[in-house]
Amino acid sequence: MPRSPILSRRTLLGALAASGAAPLLPIPAATGKAAPVTRPIPSTGEALPVVGLGSWITFNVGDDPQARDDCAEVMRAFFAEGGRLIDSSPMYGSAQPVIGHGLARLGRPASLFAADKVWTSGNGPGQIEQSRQFWGVPRFDLLQVHNLLAWEAHLDTLFAMKAEGRLRYVGITTSEGRRHGEIEQVMRSRPIDFVQITYNILDREVEDRILPLAQERGIAVIVNRPFRQGDLIDDVEGEALPGWAGEIGCASWAQILLKFVVSHPAVTCAIPATTSVDHVRENLGVARGPMPDAAMRRRMAADVEAL
Repeated sequence: MPRSPILSRRTLLGALAASGAAPLLPIPAATGKAAPVTRPIPSTGEALPVVGLGSWITFNVGDDPQARDDCAEVMRAFFAEGGRLIDSSPMYGSAQPVIGHGLARLGRPASLFAADKVWTSGNGPGQIEQSRQFWGVPRFDLLQVHNLLAWEAHLDTLFAMKAEGRLRYVGITTSEGRRHGEIEQVMRSRPIDFVQITYNILDREVEDRILPLAQERGIAVIVNRPFRQGDLIDDVEGEALPGWAGEIGCASWAQILLKFVVSHPAVTCAIPATTSVDHVRENLGVARGPMPDAAMRRRMAADVEAL
């Protein structure tokens, strides 16, 4: 009988483990594991591991010292497994200062790829500077216009920052299938580096237009909600793993669901969020081992739809 990470993942999504975290240690050197699979950012060729770390809900822990240290421990495991991209937003409550706390505790890992967002109808530069101070980084690698709020003005700001060397990449975001027409408009008309969208084994609308357009235009793709905030894991709870799981290096349903997402050739990085060290290691495990081909991906989707 396969081990069952499903209930614990769902339970942990909104609350940190009650037990105290072990003291934080320096991020260890490579442990002999294979390096995670990477994809190039089309506009530069820079390689990113296909699994990153989101912070929505899970890092919104306020000022609780233990909870902040637990989040830092998740970040420590993420970097130790070869992860790079951490994503946040001003709308995620205390997530930004919690990330900053973790980075300080970890000695500010040089491998970090810092991705954040601007989300305001007003003073974008002021919000961006506050976010940078929360993170404690000299600059962001990627800034994205969150859910296209006031995107025209904010993109002008972000492109100016990039031209001045104060930002490396510019992007836009949406979630849950909203405003795809406007997303396409921006992708076709502005020289953005990244687009962030919702994509998972059941929500595949972006396969028709957004993902092909990203490949055509040379735009990197970040995927949010790869588990539908845990609902997909609930849906397969108690189901036996399919016989083909081992063929693609998956030991759990969570790995199957995530590997489906990151194996699409247009996807640069998926950003599952977690409060669990074990789960961040499980997620980064998806970035190792064989990736399903197109035929296997069709089989994966059909089998999950049939459950």
